[in-house]
Amino acid sequence: MTTDLLPKKSFADYQAQHFLWTVSDSDKVATITLNRPEKKNPLTFQSYAELRDLFRDLQYASDIKVVVLTGKDGNFCSGGDVHEIIAPLTEMSMPELLNFTRMTGDLVKAMRHCPQPIIAAIDGICVGAGAILAMASDMRYGTPDSKVAFLFTRVGLAGCDMGACSILPRIIGQGRASELLYTGRTMRTDEGLLWGFFNSIFSPDEVLEESLKIAERLASGPTFAHGITKKMLHQEWSMSIDEAIEAEAQAQAICMQTNDFRRAYEAFVKKERPIFEGD
Repeated sequence: MTTDLLPKKSFADYQAQHFLWTVSDSDKVATITLNRPEKKNPLTFQSYAELRDLFRDLQYASDIKVVVLTGKDGNFCSGGDVHEIIAPLTEMSMPELLNFTRMTGDLVKAMRHCPQPIIAAIDGICVGAGAILAMASDMRYGTPDSKVAFLFTRVGLAGCDMGACSILPRIIGQGRASELLYTGRTMRTDEGLLWGFFNSIFSPDEVLEESLKIAERLASGPTFAHGITKKMLHQEWSMSIDEAIEAEAQAQAICMQTNDFRRAYEAFVKKERPIFEGD
């Protein structure tokens, strides 16, 4: 098969309809900004679906190495829009409701399966589905003003939304996740950092800038290998130790065939810093 038949796509000029999308030309870092600041950046049916489709398509991106997810004007995301999502859900039939909940779950699947690392820059309100978006990201950076809460029981729903009962315990531990999912209470920033939900805490003025710096550092690395790392982090949740060791042996053997691996060796011999190109 010739390379021109491979389904690679350019996303530098992607025109987002329901959020802001920008790409740095120099390092191929994309930034998704939830952009409804007057309501603290809630999600709608349309933004859920567009985010799902975008993360699905990013596996074919030829020009995106890392994604940063954030919110506009001091808040991350207030969850599903009360009037545009919650109200309609109260009138839907069971098949319609199941279509919706599967669609929201598909967004998390798409985030976990896209090969690019996803970094969440979280300031202010980060609740409900917003907390899920943060949870589904690979790394999370917060501020002293970050307010993370899985609010589902507060509105009469189960805490098991969009993979929360599977993913959150793996991040912060079973007991801590159980408390947050049962009570719907806000996780304090110091708790989030101590428990491992946040990787680091920055000031509100710095959190996006610092997240972008980390994204740029990752983008300068071996991006094919980063994709393999993300794949293994996800798949090994359901493997035994023996299965995981074998899967990692196969994954590493694949990475050893890449040009980036050879570039790293040649740069080491020359006492130079390797320049990775992702192939």
